[in-house]
Amino acid sequence: MVSQESTPYLDALLKYVKNKTIPFHTPGHKQGKGVAQKFRNSIGEKALKLDLDIDDIENYENVLEEAEKLATQAYGADYSFFLVNGSTSGVLTMILSTCSDGDEIIVPRGAHKSIFAGIILAGATPVFIPSEIDEELHIPYNINPRDIEKAIEKHPNAKAVIIVNPNYYGLATDMKKIAQITHKANKLLLVDEAWGAHFKFHPLLPCSATEAGADMCANSTHKLLSGMTQTSMLHIKGNKVNPARVRAMINLIQTTSPSCLLRASLDCARMQMATEGKKLLTKTIDLATKARQKINKIPGLYCFGRELIGKPGVYDMDTTRLTINVKNTGHTGYEVEQILQTTYKIKIEMSELFNIVVIISIGDSEQDIDYLVSCLIDFTSTIPKKNTLPKKYNKLANFLHHLPQQVLSPHSAVFGKQKAVKLTDSIGEVSAELITAFPPGVPLLLPGEKISKEIIEYIQLERAAGMQLNGAIDPTLKTIVIIEG
Repeated sequence: MVSQESTPYLDALLKYVKNKTIPFHTPGHKQGKGVAQKFRNSIGEKALKLDLDIDDIENYENVLEEAEKLATQAYGADYSFFLVNGSTSGVLTMILSTCSDGDEIIVPRGAHKSIFAGIILAGATPVFIPSEIDEELHIPYNINPRDIEKAIEKHPNAKAVIIVNPNYYGLATDMKKIAQITHKANKLLLVDEAWGAHFKFHPLLPCSATEAGADMCANSTHKLLSGMTQTSMLHIKGNKVNPARVRAMINLIQTTSPSCLLRASLDCARMQMATEGKKLLTKTIDLATKARQKINKIPGLYCFGRELIGKPGVYDMDTTRLTINVKNTGHTGYEVEQILQTTYKIKIEMSELFNIVVIISIGDSEQDIDYLVSCLIDFTSTIPKKNTLPKKYNKLANFLHHLPQQVLSPHSAVFGKQKAVKLTDSIGEVSAELITAFPPGVPLLLPGEKISKEIIEYIQLERAAGMQLNGAIDPTLKTIVIIEG
């Protein structure tokens, strides 16, 4: 067995560079010699020399296979694949590998847009399951296993169940229970574990999808580990999924010119976690715990912790994720994000009407945490406090409780006859667009859903407050594309 300390993919790149081969092949910058001086000065010649074409690495296929096998061992999977198009490509692969035209797939309505993109491409039909809403924090909990059981009972022909674990707020469901339910019903369990790539490497974090028994999962190596942006892995566990078909789907949707630099960072991120992950994550958990304790002493702020465990769909939580409720400051989360960025040069992960989300990872230091806390203290004590948030913002909770009516399958809507109309004239029509709040990437409106007055009011409310929307053909959202007729 090859040691987890080895990095076969990176070593192959370094060997190629060391040989001083004269390149007459892509990429055209020829190991950085053709790159604009400003860019070369910015990122350095070493990185540019490692930006190679995959076909030029000696014994390439064997090197990649060896690196992926090490990932398989590290994550406790049966097969692992390196991805350079993010976990989006992993999610698409999972769905396209298991679902065909007309197949039902059980999915949370609050899932990431990549899941719905996969459903659209596969021509599958979504069966939605709800999430409970925390009325005080205005956030969704994760999926209750009992709701999955009910959905399977109502839709016995569903091909698979796909869930997001953890959700954007770090809340984790009972994965083992869900695996038991789905497998008892002879369904596949697919998991978007984009925010859980670190779970496998520390006992104080939630159970990883591979440990819980999921058939496939995708996790983003770049989000909370040390992989470069766009890096992710796809894992198969058990014998219910054909790995050859999975590889074929990866080849179908992923670039034919994968970045060697990105793959090398995957190789090294795996090595780092396998050899010192527990030590690094112990420090990270410690930092996040101290930050949460200090934040909860600041007037007007509340950062929830493990006290939410036991709520519907909350079996565990990633304590490195800090969701800070700011509604008692009288400011929206969007406003707080802008204040932190412009006044203190702090960029957070996400903001919404009532909360901001801060990520603590292996890259943070105690000094970073101390600075964050000191800035939050300064903000709450020096920025004029508003009396209360407008009552109209309470519409958020009402919107989250009601799923839009699904009239057509997402696939039929995307590829149906369409026309653009004014947003205010679209009430009662069927959307042909996927309009997403980004981050966290959860669709406000899916193709095939009926547009209601409440949805329009909510979109306008959020846009006015500062939400960034993604996916709309008209970025101003003055118009929206609907199904004609």
